[in-house]
Amino acid sequence: MKIPSSSYVGRFAPSPSGNLHFGSLVTALGSYLQARAQQGKWLVRIDDIDPPREVPGAAANILKTLEHYQLYWDEPVLYQSKRHDAYRAALDSLRQQGKSYYCTCSRQRIKELQGHYDGHCRNLYLPNHDAAIRLKQTHPVYQFTDRLRGEIYTEANIAEEDIIIHRKDGLFAYHLVVVVDDHYQNVTEVIRGADLIPATSQQISLYHHLSLPIPDYAHLPLILNHDNNKLSKQNHATALPMTDPRPVICHALKLLNQPSIEHWRDLSTSEILKIATDKWQLKAIPSHDIIDDAYN
Repeated sequence: MKIPSSSYVGRFAPSPSGNLHFGSLVTALGSYLQARAQQGKWLVRIDDIDPPREVPGAAANILKTLEHYQLYWDEPVLYQSKRHDAYRAALDSLRQQGKSYYCTCSRQRIKELQGHYDGHCRNLYLPNHDAAIRLKQTHPVYQFTDRLRGEIYTEANIAEEDIIIHRKDGLFAYHLVVVVDDHYQNVTEVIRGADLIPATSQQISLYHHLSLPIPDYAHLPLILNHDNNKLSKQNHATALPMTDPRPVICHALKLLNQPSIEHWRDLSTSEILKIATDKWQLKAIPSHDIIDDAYN
């Protein structure tokens, strides 16, 4: 393994809610190759911050699958379940600066508002009993630059929303932990799926509120099944095969519109990944969703 020679740090951060599927591999591979092409580090983080959604053994299976596909990471795996103190410190910082407040609004009320919170509890100064914690939005992000897609504009109701940073059930919210951990791991660029584009503007805003440097972002196309649904654990996407990884990797590269690798059957997996790294072209990746039947 070549020793990283740049300050670039990328990461892949799956949640242990099931096994990796082909859509996961496309994201992991894109993130991996982007980091390797920059001669930087590639990290793996297990986002095990939501126990009710976790599947026993899934984290270990995810790591085993990445190793089978020879997507090796450069530092020990970070588990969010071990990082509660850091998340509490971020919450305390926001509270002390008057940048957060308690909210007791129910999911039903939010649903009646078409899913967008209206700031109802912002100035009620409620106690912390049976309440979520929301960010007091003062740095809305209406647009950001995606390294693959160019300028992306965010709807006002998303950019201006007071997002939840600590859930009513006592769990830390996704937006908070992602920002805290990406900063902790010195991540310089986030390569992830296009389904997280709306979350990106809110997370960039949170970086501003916490006075932290903001990484670059690039959102890869989603891989869809024949029903035009995203390949996902929720949609019961088939787990990646633990057989020969080479044809699966080559198929993923084809969908990412990367230069073809000739005579790949005569090459090892590590040789294929090395060639893919040398030929890697982020700008060649399609910016539209991709329908693929091969691994549904």
